Amino acid sequence: MASTQFPSFRAAPVQSVQELIKEPIPAVPQPFILDDPQSPILSASTPLPLLPTIDMKHIIMSETADSELEKLHSTCKEWGFFQNKIQDEARDFEGYGLSPIRSEDQKLDWGDRFYMTTNPIHTRKPYLLPELPPSLRDSLECYLAELQKLAMMLLGFMAKALKLEKGEMEELFEDGMQSVRMTYYPPCPQPELVMGLTPHSDATGITILLQINGVDGLQIKKDGVWIPVSFLPDALVVNIGDILEILSNGVYTSIEHRATVNAAKERISIAMFFNPKSSAQIKPATSLINPHNPSLFKQVSMEKYVKDFVSRKLDGKWYIEHLKIKNEEEYRT
Repeated sequence: MASTQFPSFRAAPVQSVQELIKEPIPAVPQPFILDDPQSPILSASTPLPLLPTIDMKHIIMSETADSELEKLHSTCKEWGFFQNKIQDEARDFEGYGLSPIRSEDQKLDWGDRFYMTTNPIHTRKPYLLPELPPSLRDSLECYLAELQKLAMMLLGFMAKALKLEKGEMEELFEDGMQSVRMTYYPPCPQPELVMGLTPHSDATGITILLQINGVDGLQIKKDGVWIPVSFLPDALVVNIGDILEILSNGVYTSIEHRATVNAAKERISIAMFFNPKSSAQIKPATSLINPHNPSLFKQVSMEKYVKDFVSRKLDGKWYIEHLKIKNEEEYRT
């Protein structure tokens, strides 16, 4: 298959946020300042809802498997985000810099990120990390391998909860497209004027996030309200992506999320993205579609899906909305 040709991106006015703040700055430069004030979160007097937690031990153990599987199923439907408790022993637009700039009016995120494809192995670009110490390279390789196992296990349980045909989920995601994004959010002198990561839903099957240094900043949009996520010390955060919303025919929902920044503290996170094979067709699972439950989404190839998504700036759930079938004529085609 021919390699996907990705669109070119506009050059950033600064190389990275870290370079920008090497010397103290009195105010945030205009390209970072949001056009509109940040949407409100729940008031300080309102108790914050807690992000649900899924315990893998309870899914694996026979006596608690059914109840924890049902909890996973309802969480994926109602939240699209959850924390995953882990055992103590498991813990072109690629490269380093600002997030890709896809339009002239795009506001810059207050954060630097390193992004690279990790699977399939032959698509990796080792030159992106030419001076990475072997010990760090080995640790990263081990972490990616363990998360790959965890992701396939979670996808398998989700397939079971959705009552998909055996192997339907595995066939899509086994040895699929995977990538990692490490993000550094420096302290900001005016955090209320900027965004660390623009609100969006992920163009993935699932995303698994590790918060490195204990500084919160992730927020999710539920019922029209931005809710801060308070990370458990022994958990990873998992979120449903647009592809799983399509695959489940809307039973599971991808959730908009964003990252805010801190005036005094830096924040560091590692996100791992899991997608189907590049040759896959993205559509609702065949076993879920019948005359009483018609397809809600158009079919699109994985290659076109990725190309279309990266061609535009992050903007909520715009792409999955574009793929929804809105009338009878679209459904017939």
